[in-house]
Amino acid sequence: MTDAPEAQGADAPEAQGADAPEAQGADAPEAQGADAPSAEPARRHGALVSTSAGQVVLHPDRAAYPDVVDGLQAEGFNLCSDLTAADYLTFGAGRLLPEGVVAERFELVVNLIALAARERIRLRVQVPEHDATMPSLFGRYPGTEAMEREVYDMFGIVFTDHPDLTRILMPEDWEGHPLRKDDGVGRIPVQFKAAPGAR
Repeated sequence: MTDAPEAQGADAPEAQGADAPEAQGADAPEAQGADAPSAEPARRHGALVSTSAGQVVLHPDRAAYPDVVDGLQAEGFNLCSDLTAADYLTFGAGRLLPEGVVAERFELVVNLIALAARERIRLRVQVPEHDATMPSLFGRYPGTEAMEREVYDMFGIVFTDHPDLTRILMPEDWEGHPLRKDDGVGRIPVQFKAAPGAR
């Protein structure tokens, strides 16, 4: 009876302490360390993939942007719910872009929805300041006509092949693009009627 506990007490801890944890602690990190550098970054339709608050985000470059959108439309993303832009001229914080994506001053942000699958996906496309042009999505999503006009009006990003790229919010003769960070603060004089007289 004294032999069994000694065998248990001697053999079991050695097996657990030496074999299991050391094997896990030594082998698993080495395997992860060996696989991690060689692992390819996640891509979808050729665009780098990241996540933001649980939402899938694709980062296509401008040249691949139409093809990526075509691929997503073929998957069932049949609604463009939003198309807007951002100017990062004075932004000092990190942009949370995947490795391999070069940050530019402007970023086009497009949100697509697959209604049948109840899935949403976001595209973030970097747009350089020296060539602020993007292909239009009007032929794929006709509802983007007004959204692209707004981005053009506010940020000065030109959408090629757009059917009517004119201002939509500002007067036609307005100079500049109000949401650019280096655009001066404009002012439109407002005339007020005289206060009503005493009754």
